[in-house]
Amino acid sequence: MCGIFGYIGPKNAPEVVLEGLKRLEYRGYDSWGIAVVADQIKLNKKVGAIGDLSRTTLPGSTIGIGHTRWATHGGITETNAHPHLSSDKSFALAQNGIVENYAQLKGDLIKKGYKFQTETDTEVIVRLIEEKLSLQPRRLHRNLVKAARAAFLDLLGRNTVIILTRDNQLLAARNGSPLVVGVNRDEVFFSSDTLSFAPFVDKALVVDNGQMVATENGKISLLDIKSGRELVPRLENIDFESSKVDKEGYEHFMLKEIHESPYALNQVINQVDENANTYKKFIKNIKVAKNVYTIGSGTTGIAAAQIAFYLRTFGGIRAVGLTGAEAREYFDLFSKDDLVIAPSQSGETADVLEVLEVLKEKKVKIASYVNMPGSTMTRLSDYKFLIQAGPEICVMATKVFTSKLAWGYLLSKMVTDKKKEGQENLKNLTEEIDKYLNKSNNHKSIKALAKKLAKKQHIFLLGKYQNFNIMREGMVKIIEGSYIHAHAMPAGDLKHYAITLMEKGVPVIVAVSEDVAKDDVLNAVNQVKVRGAEVIGISSKPYEKFDYHIQVPDTGETTAIMNIIPLQLLAYYMAVELGHNVDKPRNIAKSVTVK
Repeated sequence: MCGIFGYIGPKNAPEVVLEGLKRLEYRGYDSWGIAVVADQIKLNKKVGAIGDLSRTTLPGSTIGIGHTRWATHGGITETNAHPHLSSDKSFALAQNGIVENYAQLKGDLIKKGYKFQTETDTEVIVRLIEEKLSLQPRRLHRNLVKAARAAFLDLLGRNTVIILTRDNQLLAARNGSPLVVGVNRDEVFFSSDTLSFAPFVDKALVVDNGQMVATENGKISLLDIKSGRELVPRLENIDFESSKVDKEGYEHFMLKEIHESPYALNQVINQVDENANTYKKFIKNIKVAKNVYTIGSGTTGIAAAQIAFYLRTFGGIRAVGLTGAEAREYFDLFSKDDLVIAPSQSGETADVLEVLEVLKEKKVKIASYVNMPGSTMTRLSDYKFLIQAGPEICVMATKVFTSKLAWGYLLSKMVTDKKKEGQENLKNLTEEIDKYLNKSNNHKSIKALAKKLAKKQHIFLLGKYQNFNIMREGMVKIIEGSYIHAHAMPAGDLKHYAITLMEKGVPVIVAVSEDVAKDDVLNAVNQVKVRGAEVIGISSKPYEKFDYHIQVPDTGETTAIMNIIPLQLLAYYMAVELGHNVDKPRNIAKSVTVK
């Protein structure tokens, strides 16, 4: 959620910042703004989608900051959009995060005579810095870095701020929300993630929590916020391979990224050999851990649950899937003998990071599987694995979700010393997905079904065993893309409550695989069918009770991963049919960096 971007260098800053913001669009936003220096600070802020420079009145400049806002405090207005100016217009500030004690701080500042023009918690930071500046001796040159550091220490919550000064300085401070700095000769970039400046830099500084970074005269300085101690910036080579952000002929990023699933799966297959020693130690840790937990939120929470399923089913490991925001009751149960596996697209999910920070204090081993280089989650981990699926721009996760499942499946096979068998099974799956996606008839039939389902008010999904989490993810995709109510449930729970909702014309999507749960699932199909439901079956074989059949190949142990592909396509074509913004569904963000 939200994105910050800053630039200093020889290029035209408004253009560079605008391009950076466009590469941050996938994070989710409802307004945006840019500030640059040209004698004085000039601002341009807009509500809605990022446009081009013709929509701005910004002059040429060599330094600037930008922000994409996802409203939390205050309505979606140009006034509330970032950046925000200081009273004397000497600096502009943008923020990612939430100031949890903003009401108290605002009240104190109002008592001291400060005026507020916005409804945001961010303006509190601006006024607080002004207050800290006022406390510095007038006879000395007032130091903005010191004032910003002092103000930042008063903030509660997960926050990152970036500040542009009238005298051509950039500085930023981090506590929770991500911050990276890219460097390329005479250019410096500040951003919420590496993707936004990936094509332009060779090295990056990943700023840790509790650190502040500043640039002056092209040089980077780093300091510890709490102590004020100067630190040595450690620039890292980060692999920016596959950083191109382009639809490459597809109508939407979502469809392109679904088609990239075979590429993502091949990355899974290959990386266990390329990082053999690390995986060997990791698998050993899985085997000896007292408890193995997997954790995630949203779609990744579902992926984590499926990884736990694979570890239990094929690895014989007692693994438990946790939801990030609901893991608190486990805090007293975690021990240093446990292992936690955290998959993530961004590596910056706030409610998961809060759990991992607790685990770190308890010396629990952490393994992460992340798609974004240099993330906080990676830096917290004992075992660091990159998904390497390439950028995923659509807010609705597809190829990265598929990759997480394949990775979890392969781990479960490696635990039982069946790595080669697992790799062969995934190679077969990759080929079958590629063939399925490249058959026009598959798209044609799902598009026709999407047209029908787009007129419904409620959709139910049934799954069991390997397919239960798959149907949960199908539910999430349908909700995200169509804004239609969908409900996924275990097939065995049907008769316990939801059967009361089964009536003529109600659509029920069900996955039937050739596994131990097949007869039970078909029994549930019979129960909804006799009550008039329209049954949409995902299976390798047609069954009599199906009104619509989505045929998929039987890929054995990986069939569940195969089954998610038509559900992703169904959600895509429903979103298109309804005329929704496919790549940026309303009200949701890809990287949820605040609670």
